Amino acid sequence: MLSKENTGLIVVDIQGKLARLVHESQSMITHCEKLIKGAQALGLPIILLEQNPDKLGATVDQLSPLLTDNTAISKFSFNACDEAKFIEVISAKKINTWLLCGIETHICVYQTALGLLQRGYQIQLVSDCTSSRTLENKQLAINALVNKGIDITGVEMCLFELLKDCRSDSFKEILNLIK
Repeated sequence: MLSKENTGLIVVDIQGKLARLVHESQSMITHCEKLIKGAQALGLPIILLEQNPDKLGATVDQLSPLLTDNTAISKFSFNACDEAKFIEVISAKKINTWLLCGIETHICVYQTALGLLQRGYQIQLVSDCTSSRTLENKQLAINALVNKGIDITGVEMCLFELLKDCRSDSFKEILNLIK
């Protein structure tokens, strides 16, 4: 079970033109916006990644204003776990479960999920908050991750699992995000 005390969110490479070229991009970005706002309402740590930002661009305008408190970690490896700064940041968070969202599901999200799994973290891929240029590549990655022991969730499912109780202080805020 997810809990606010041991869960964080990693936002993977939702940047530049590529973010607008992936399958159902606007829906994915809107779901990521809800996920980020929900994570903030629940007080979860958030880590922002950007793949080669000088070439691919910055995090998309719809999400970047939400993440002003989160300095993006620039990376060049598809697997963020191959970047020393990322390992330093996740180690400092003292979190054992990470929600993953971002693009592309079959490349950077996939490889980062496996890298985290190899380091002993629990991973939940937020499937409606990920995408690839083709639906087939997204589905291929999801199937492969499930076969490797990664849990799949959705934005609404994980937020309510973290919320636990309708009497929670964050209930109305989460409910308004989902509506």
